[in-house]
Amino acid sequence: MDNFVVSARKYRPITFDSVVGQGSITSTLKNAIKNNHLAQAFLFTGPRGVGKTTCARIFAKTINCYNLNENMEPCDKCESCVSFNQSNSFNIHELDAASNNSVEDIRRLVEQVRIPPQVGNYKVYIIDEVHMLSQAAFNAFLKTLEEPPAYAKFILATTEKHKIIPTILSRCQIYDFNRITVKDISNYLAFVAKKEGIKAEEEALLVMAQKADGAMRDALSIFDQIVSFAGKNITYKATIENLNVLDSEYYFQLTSLFLRGDISGSLIIFNDIISKGFDGLHFINGLASHFRNLLISKDKNTINLLETSNNIRVQYINQAAKCSLRFLVFALDLCTTVDLSYKSSSDKRLLIELNLMKICKLNNPFEEMNEEQKEAATEKKKDRTA
Repeated sequence: MDNFVVSARKYRPITFDSVVGQGSITSTLKNAIKNNHLAQAFLFTGPRGVGKTTCARIFAKTINCYNLNENMEPCDKCESCVSFNQSNSFNIHELDAASNNSVEDIRRLVEQVRIPPQVGNYKVYIIDEVHMLSQAAFNAFLKTLEEPPAYAKFILATTEKHKIIPTILSRCQIYDFNRITVKDISNYLAFVAKKEGIKAEEEALLVMAQKADGAMRDALSIFDQIVSFAGKNITYKATIENLNVLDSEYYFQLTSLFLRGDISGSLIIFNDIISKGFDGLHFINGLASHFRNLLISKDKNTINLLETSNNIRVQYINQAAKCSLRFLVFALDLCTTVDLSYKSSSDKRLLIELNLMKICKLNNPFEEMNEEQKEAATEKKKDRTA
């Protein structure tokens, strides 16, 4: 039985061109290599799972390759590339600063820097989670980082740039990695599914991409999880069931009820949602996102901000045409109010139900009193005063 390799490792990019969603950074690094303008230290910063360590490894492999192609990609055939691919290169050193954050660890690294490379042109030191280094370790590293040997390159990777002391930042070229867009993640998951011989619905891949929150590694982990659950045929229904995601159809139904002012129907659907185990705050945040999507669907200039499948996009456009801007803005405001006061509320369910009733009455305000009711109310007021 073959050992299973998770998709995040199996499909980890090995060239700059295969890195997803970081085109400006990979282009800059390739141009720096092409023009031989290599800084002595780089700082790769950004959210988790967006390719910081991957780009650091590709960069280290590329600058040591003997036969770069015209596109500044390694050849995978020379001695340096082969040793890198086999994970036994002596030119690339990785240090996890989360568990090696003392002065002694940095001093050992500085001692290694004095030894020149035996194969290739550079020795590359990749320090992951560099913000975890102690203050003393940072200070011990300063001199070497500022004036390293010509053959030494340092790549520092972190998710929390603000925790790194300014004297370190001033010695590095800083590259800010962005969250990967839902569309880019979805397209890459479709590529992985095709490679694995898996049939996956577009809506299912989009749900995974949205759940990953801009992190490709998280998206591939979710993909493996869904494959284990659904097998070779990944459907939208199986995906939302496994990930405990509320079906968007609920939000479309609720909005239709809101527009009709149907309080009873809205409360029944909300009860159905709660009975299936969904958290109230999760529901209200999803409802706010639905109103936001309807709002941007009303204008052709903002419709491109809608990150969903073509089928659901059509549903949004059709329903947005029935909603007024006033209704959507006030509904969003009510959802935000619930979000802010949810944790402090003693009756969370009642809080949401009350706001659902308010949304129902945005288009259908409570009926005003007729003349007889007004006269009766006036008489009662006079009697109380007397």
